[in-house]
Parts: sequence; C-alpha cells; structure tokens
Amino acid sequence: MEEYIYFLLRWFHFLAGITWIGILYYFNFIQTPFFATDLGGEAKSAMTRGLVPNALWWFRWGAMFTFLTGLLIILMKLGHDGMPISSGYMTRILTGGLMGTLMWANVWFVIWPAQQVVIANANKVAAGGEADPAAAARAARAGLASRTNTLFSIPMLFFMAAASHFPSLTASLDMGGGQLAVYWIIALVVIAIFEAGALLGPGLPTQKPLATVKGTIHLGVIVTIVLFAAQFVLL
Repeated sequence: MEEYIYFLLRWFHFLAGITWIGILYYFNFIQTPFFATDLGGEAKSAMTRGLVPNALWWFRWGAMFTFLTGLLIILMKLGHDGMPISSGYMTRILTGGLMGTLMWANVWFVIWPAQQVVIANANKVAAGGEADPAAAARAARAGLASRTNTLFSIPMLFFMAAASHFPSLTASLDMGGGQLAVYWIIALVVIAIFEAGALLGPGLPTQKPLATVKGTIHLGVIVTIVLFAAQFVLL
C-alpha cells in the first residue's frame, strides 16, 4: 500500500510542478518581455485584467500542491523508509527542496499579494479611476521575486533529478561528519544571498543579472555549478 501512496504522491508532485514551473517560465520568458514591446504595452492592461488572474490561479495552486506533495514524500522517506537525513539522496533532495520551499513562499507571500495590487489597479484605471501610486513598486517587487524563482528553479530541478537519476552522486548512504556541515553552510549562504535580493528590494548587486532573461539563466547555471562543486569536493 505504501508503494502506491508514494507513487501517487510523486505523480501529483510532477503534475503540479510542471504546471507551476511552466507558468513561471511563461511569465518570465514570454509575457514580461512581450509587455516591454510597443504592442505588449498596448495589450498590457487587458491582459492584466483578463489573462493574468487566471494564470496566477494555476501558478499559485501549482506551487502549493508541489510543496505539499514534496513535503509528504520527504516525510515518508525519513519516517517509513528510515532514510537518514545525512544520506546522499536526502542531501540532494533537501538542497533542491530548500530552494523549492523558498520559491513557494515567494509565490504566496511576495508575488501573489503584489499582483493583487497590480490587478486591482488595472481594473480601477480601466473603469476610469485614478492609478494606485503603489502599483508600480509592487509590480517591480513581484517581478524581482519571480526572476529569483526562475534562478532557483535551475539548481532546484538539477538536484531533484540528481537524487534519483545520478547514482554515482548519491552513492554514499550516510556521509555525516563536519564536511556535510560545511556543505550546508555554503549552500545556505549562497541561497540566502539571492533570496535576500528578492525580499529587500532593488539596489543589491545580486539583482543586476536578474534584469534580463539571459542573465537570470546564466546566474541559475552558475549557482548550480557552485553547489554541485561544493558537494563533489566535500561529500
């Protein structure tokens, strides 16, 4: 019975994750650059009032179900399977899971509240009302958090896949010791630097590469390489 439950959890985790990350990439790789064009500027108000609310519904609930099913999978691994938290598998899963959890928090507590202000402002202006002066700043904050999530998604997906599909990387069943602690210090510092950039507003050096799609992707690959190198050397 446990095998069926575990399989169903993984299936729903994949379904929700594909929905969530697919819409994240749509927002960052397609919609936002389109809004910056002349035609996109003309369509922005209508799309913000008509398309964006529906996309954000699937986006935030995709994030929620990805987070909840992932949490249940980890608890099953730790509890029923008795897998030690210091194992190679759990180290990789938790590396990706930490970034995924921050991404989920950014969706629900940064991006969605900010987008509610942006959508309400678009509806108000379309009805002939005065623009909300806070809307532009909230849109910028949501955009920065969304780009941070795009950055995190690259190493997150790498380590989630590596845990199950890169056996030589997860060969050690119980690493333990000081080297594992050093790895987690490095990982937490690297991840915290970029999450701080999403939460503290504009002006930090780590935010500059996030101004473009290319810079966001490059930075995501760099973070992946740095964390992989730390694991390869230390573990």
